[in-house]
Parts: sequence; structure tokens; C-alpha cells
Amino acid sequence: MVRRLWQTAMIGLARSPRVTSFMQRTRSTSTLARRFVAGKTPSEAIDRALHLLQKDGIRSSLFYMGEYVDRPDLVRENVEAITEAVRALGRSGLDIHVSIDPTQIGHQIKPELAQENARRIAAVLQDQIGDRTGVHCLMLDMEDTSVTAPTIALHNALQDDGYPVALTLQAYLRRTMADLTAQIARGSRVRLVKGAFAAGPDVAFTSRAEIKRNSRALIDLMFSSAARDSGFYPIIATHDTRLHDYAIERARQSGWAAGEYEFEMLLGVRGDVAQALARRGERVRLYVPFGRDWWPYAVRRIGENPANAVLLARSLLGTRRLPPA
Repeated sequence: MVRRLWQTAMIGLARSPRVTSFMQRTRSTSTLARRFVAGKTPSEAIDRALHLLQKDGIRSSLFYMGEYVDRPDLVRENVEAITEAVRALGRSGLDIHVSIDPTQIGHQIKPELAQENARRIAAVLQDQIGDRTGVHCLMLDMEDTSVTAPTIALHNALQDDGYPVALTLQAYLRRTMADLTAQIARGSRVRLVKGAFAAGPDVAFTSRAEIKRNSRALIDLMFSSAARDSGFYPIIATHDTRLHDYAIERARQSGWAAGEYEFEMLLGVRGDVAQALARRGERVRLYVPFGRDWWPYAVRRIGENPANAVLLARSLLGTRRLPPA
């Protein structure tokens, strides 16, 4: 109950334009930005991605921040920034791997607009891949439950048209077992996350124990013989080291070698764990956000655990306004 109330409060702060404007002009909260965000521009994000690969052998998925957008001009800005990042990745020699939210490319204005923009980005990404081999894709992030079905439908449509796409599914939702089963049959690439949104017990598991139990059941399915036979690609996105160990054990038992799946974590969260996994020979990727509007993203990371209240409080103490940009 406490966790759900905390998440609801943090999501409210993330979606408040007034709070966002204030916090992004506050000098003390810039520590949050530096921790969770790679920079404002694609070039800064790629510099961070190159550093991660060269230093620790860790790959990146770039994400341009700007969710729940309901203005056409901001949607256009988001799409341009994302396509710029895709082209820059193509020039860099890194994996051409970017994550997008349907609500940042027009879903709140009109679902058809999001579909059109997703195809535009996917086409640019496909063109940049060319003959290159590797793990390249347009990863569709999963947002709150109002967007779950449209996001899955968008993924399936892009996949059916031959675009290199991947899908995020959330372990806290009761429907995910059925959704994952369907994606395994399609031979998809799926990133499994816990889920950072609040939802009621009718649609979601609400206790930590229930979510972890479902996570293990989903991991079992991701490394099943049916998944292997279909060409499915598992991505386990968690900072829980026990789930890491569980996934590796299940992979080995089912004949999956390191490199035939991957782990994903968030920039700024338990970096030592990501490094340790990479040293074990596992393929590891970090979710690397960039852009000006960092507050909604950072406060959602804070909202994932009530214990993070301490981090938020430390950042807000001694608040000072920044000069105009």
C-alpha cells in the first residue's frame, strides 16, 4: 500500500508541468540529472555510450526524454531528436538501439500519429543498419496500463512489416503471461521489466513477493524450448541480483549461451552490478536517457522504491534557482 501511494505521488510529480519547470531550474536537483541522465544532446549520449562500451564492455539503449506529450510541436521535436540519435548511432559504430514511448511520439494526440511516427523512426533505423550485424532495434517502452494494448499492437504491426523492433512487457501485470506467450510464438525480442506504474489488484500484482514470483515464472517461459525454437530473444531488465542468477541458471539449464540473451539496467542505478555481470561474460545493456526534460524521468526512477525518498530529500535540501537558459 505504501509503495503504491509513493509511486502514485511520484508519477503525479512527474506529470506536473509546473513542478517540472521549477525542478529543472533548481541547482540542487541537478545531482539527480547527472546521476540518471547522459546529457542534453545525442552527441553527449553517444559519448557516454562509447565510454560504457570501451570501459566495461556494456552496451546502451538511447532514450530521448519527453513522455506524455500532447502538443504537436513537442511531438515533432521528439521525433526529430530520436531520428537524429539513430543517425548518430549509425555513424558511431555502436549498436543502433533506441527506446521510444508511444506517448512521446503522438499517442495522446492521436494513436494514428504515433503509428506514423514510429514507422518513420523504424525506417530510418533500418536504413542505418544496412548490412551490419549485431543487436539493433527500435525498442518500444511500456507505459501505464491505458497504453499496454496499443503498444503491443504497434509492435506487432511494425514487426509484421519487417522492421527491427522489440517490445517491453511488465512483470507486475496479470496479463503479461499471456502477452509473453504470444510474443514467443512470434519469435519476438522482449524486454521484461518489473513495471514502474501504479495499478489496482484487478489488473496487477501489488506485493513485492507476488511480482517476484511472476518474474520468475516469466523468466522460465522466456528460456523455454518453445522460445528457443521460435528465435525469441530474451532481455531481462532488472537490478535484482537474485533474478540475474535465476535467469542465468535457467538459461544454462535450457541450453542458452551467454550472448544469446541480455540483461538491461538503468544508467545511474547499481552500476557495480552491471559491471559485475559484464565481467562474468554476460551481455549487458544500459538504458541511457538524454534530453532537456529530465525531471519526469528522474522522479519516476525515485518513485520505483519508497526507500529512494532519502535521495529525493537530499537533492531538494538547499534548493536554489538556476539562471534562465
